[in-house]
Amino acid sequence: MARVLRNAIIEQALPAGSRLPEDSVADQFHTSRSVVREALSMLSTEGLVEHRKNRGAFVAEPVWEEARDLFDLRISLEKIVVARLPEVLTDDQLDRLRAHVATEELARDEGHDSRSIRLGGEFHVALAEMTGSDFFLRYTRELTSRCSVMLALYSRPVSVECGVSEHFEIIDLIAAGKHAQAVLVMERHLFAVVERAMIKPRTRDKASIAEVLAKYKNLP
Repeated sequence: MARVLRNAIIEQALPAGSRLPEDSVADQFHTSRSVVREALSMLSTEGLVEHRKNRGAFVAEPVWEEARDLFDLRISLEKIVVARLPEVLTDDQLDRLRAHVATEELARDEGHDSRSIRLGGEFHVALAEMTGSDFFLRYTRELTSRCSVMLALYSRPVSVECGVSEHFEIIDLIAAGKHAQAVLVMERHLFAVVERAMIKPRTRDKASIAEVLAKYKNLP
């Protein structure tokens, strides 16, 4: 449930400020409201959901002024993540990363910018997972989720084009054991992501929460 909601929020199918009624979410997943509250609490710690007194849960509404601080933290953390990766990743791990970026590339080519942004963020989370550190995984996921929402709201339509090639470059450097160079490319990549963002938020059509969750439950 948390994964479905996270994907829908990051892709802006559930736009910032959308109300998340516990009963509506519970109905979609055929579960109890207590289970829904647990999922919403998890997403709240990631900065994707906010609870308003006497009003319930809503999709968080990030402001652009927070973006620089978020990306500064993320750049510092992800440079460490790449440096801490095992000296040699397994073939299965490298294949998993390449397959993921290929999916990201397909989403971009089909014009699904928000999905490409979400998949791009998940690439960074996958790298953190491969360090074997729960600490790196937790904070990379949180920062990436927050930054992905920022990008979905504020990024230029062309901003996803460079990310895919940079992700492939990072994988190739890691596969070659060139971690120091991979760290530099990661830093350059994330700085470029910030520079490719714009201040004016995009406008998006709103759908009902039932329509959105019915769709996202069937997506990978």
